[in-house]
Amino acid sequence: MVEKVPESLKPSGPRLVLVVDDEPRMIRFIRMNLELEGYQVIEASNGIETLDQVRQHLPDLVIMDVMMPKMDGFETLRLLREISTVPVILLTVKGDEEDRIRGLELGADDYVTKPFSPRELASRVHAVLRRADWPAPTPRTILQIDDRLAVDFNRHQVIVDGERIDLRPTEYRLLNHLIQNAGWVVPHETLLAKVWGYEYRDETHYLRLYINYLRKKIEKDPANPQYILTERGVGYRFVDFQNKEK
Repeated sequence: MVEKVPESLKPSGPRLVLVVDDEPRMIRFIRMNLELEGYQVIEASNGIETLDQVRQHLPDLVIMDVMMPKMDGFETLRLLREISTVPVILLTVKGDEEDRIRGLELGADDYVTKPFSPRELASRVHAVLRRADWPAPTPRTILQIDDRLAVDFNRHQVIVDGERIDLRPTEYRLLNHLIQNAGWVVPHETLLAKVWGYEYRDETHYLRLYINYLRKKIEKDPANPQYILTERGVGYRFVDFQNKEK
């Protein structure tokens, strides 16, 4: 498991953003607009430089192009996730769902399709950094759902049949929100706004993907879930475990 850098070791001041692209004009465009928003910007032009910059400078966010020579953004992201949990926004000229899902599966936090406006990029940057800063509420240390499943809120883990399984930050926030509303249907738009941010209320593919992630980690048979239930066309509902035996 990748350990996060303690907040006490991170420098104070403007948030540091690493921009990665093999096109200098694109880097200049992004740098100018981010600096106008008050961010500090460093650069990289390929995957190797990206990994080095992350190790040396511990950025708060990485904005990275997918289409780069030698090592593309997907491969760079795969290697990056071995050393860091830094939030990553991927940039690409491809806008199809398959590429978006591939990036998210590798650990990207968001996906922006070129061309994009400065306002759109700034909104996505704000949202991703806000999610990274959000500590989800922890009503108790360990919640026992049933004989098979428990949730350790302090460690962001689920305990399945006695085995501890780490949750990604977004997985944890999603599961936590579902549990807080156990027994109630939570609409798609509400989950997207609460977990990802208001700007993402129409991005249903994010929700489907992370529901699948959670089901693979906690369900005995993900195709026939017992904990996270689908209310078709409406949203998702976590089983009402508190009243299950009443």
